[in-house]
Amino acid sequence: MFFIPFAHAEDPVTPDIKSYSESYVGDMEVHVASYEDTLINIARDNDLGFVELRAANLELDPWMPGEGVEIILPKRHILPQAPRDGIVINLPEMRLYAFVSPGEPPVTHPLGVGRVGLSTPIGSTKVIRKKIGPTWRPTERMREGDPDLPEAIGPGSDNPLGTHALYLGWPEYALHGTNRPFGIGRRVSSGCIRLYPEDILSLFDMVPEGMSVTVVDQPIKMGWIGNELYMEAHPSLAQADDMEQQGFVSNYEFSAEDMAVLIREAGEFADLIDWETVRNIVRLRQGVPVVVATKPVMGPMIDSSELL
Repeated sequence: MFFIPFAHAEDPVTPDIKSYSESYVGDMEVHVASYEDTLINIARDNDLGFVELRAANLELDPWMPGEGVEIILPKRHILPQAPRDGIVINLPEMRLYAFVSPGEPPVTHPLGVGRVGLSTPIGSTKVIRKKIGPTWRPTERMREGDPDLPEAIGPGSDNPLGTHALYLGWPEYALHGTNRPFGIGRRVSSGCIRLYPEDILSLFDMVPEGMSVTVVDQPIKMGWIGNELYMEAHPSLAQADDMEQQGFVSNYEFSAEDMAVLIREAGEFADLIDWETVRNIVRLRQGVPVVVATKPVMGPMIDSSELL
C-alpha cells in the first residue's frame, strides 16, 4: 500500500500503474551460421520457434543453412491486440507474452501449440494451479489412438509435461515444459501449450496463481513505431504445416477484418499505405515487421517576417 506524504492514514492512495505503452517488443538480429548449425538448434539458442525462424529465412535449407550464411533472427514482435495484462498467447505466432512487471516490456517465449484437430482454445482464462514435477495422464482420445499408452507418467525424463506446469481454468489445458524441445514453434501438441524447458522454468517463478491468460488468433498484426506503421504477418494456423514442411504458404489470406484493422491503425494516414508491400507481406508470411506507411515529416516553422 502506498500513501501520499502527509496524507491521513485513513486515506490511502493507490498509484496510477500504467501498462506498457510501446507497440512492440525486442529488436531484429542476425546470426552468422557455423558449419554444424541447423535452424532447430539456432532457434533454441535464441529463444525462437522453428516455424518462425524458417519463415524469416525462406531461401535457406533448414538443415544445412551453410557456414558463414547470415540468418535473420526475428526477435522484434508487434504486440497482439489484447489486454496488456497477465499472459497473452497468439496461436498463429506460436508465441507468449507475459506482462509480469507494470509498465515494463513483456517477457516473451516461443510455444508449441495444438495440432490440427486438437486446437488450443481461444478466449480468456487464468492460471489456477502451479505444479513442480507434474504427472502426465493421457486423455481418453489419446488412449483410443494408442492403447499402449500408460495411465500416467510421473516426474522424470519421459514425462511429456517436462518439469513444471501452470494449469489453466480450462480442464485438461496447461502451460508446461516438454521432453521434446524440437517441437517448440510447431503445431505438435494435443492442445496444451509447450515451452522450452528453460523457458517454463523462468516463467514458473514469475507467474502467480490467478494471473489472467488471454489466447488470441491473430496471424496479422500492425503497430506504429515512431512515424512508421509496421505490419507483421505469420502463417495462419491452417498454413503453419505448409510453412514448416515446404518453406512457403500456397494460398493468399487477407480478410475484411484484417483490412479494417490495418486501416483503423493507420488512421488519418490510411491513404499513405503501400498496398503493394502489404500484398507481399501477406503472401510471404515471414513473421517480421515491415513498414507499410510513413507519416510525413513536417519541417520547422518559418517566421514569415524573415522572408521580407
